Amino acid sequence: MKIRKFKDENEELLDLLCFNTWPFHSNQNLNRTVIKGAVERGYYADGRETFWVILDEQKVGIIIIDDIEDTIPLFDLRLTEKARGKGIGVKSLLWLKDYLYGEKNKLRIEGYTRADNIAMRKCFTNAGFVKEGYLRKAWENENGTISDTVLYASIYEDWKENKITQTKLNEFPF
Repeated sequence: MKIRKFKDENEELLDLLCFNTWPFHSNQNLNRTVIKGAVERGYYADGRETFWVILDEQKVGIIIIDDIEDTIPLFDLRLTEKARGKGIGVKSLLWLKDYLYGEKNKLRIEGYTRADNIAMRKCFTNAGFVKEGYLRKAWENENGTISDTVLYASIYEDWKENKITQTKLNEFPF
């Protein structure tokens, strides 16, 4: 697996996003016209960095880093249906930590996922992210339903020292 910066490969991006289903995102099926408009307006470049996830010379996913100028960026990781369940998510998250801490000098990385996205939650845990929050009814889906959300994060010190510091989610007995 390798990760490479997105270079205006707009048609390939449109195909990846629109020919796959994203069951744990707010909008499961993306509209090509809407995404094309976002690409043309610079959504995947302005204040963001976008990378391809590549396996066997095939583009199997993207990583979009939001708030790239901030010390605490957020990100979106999307893997094609064929690429899911093969360990690529964990490898992508490990790459993301190396990139954001090692090259971009970030302090913290946050990622949110729906509580029912068990595969992504396992990826976070296996890549050394720590569950820091459970937010009830915090994820609005396009179909009008609302899901619970889980927040995972990684901090620079843990990455540097190759350790995991657990949070104090249940610090008090009440």
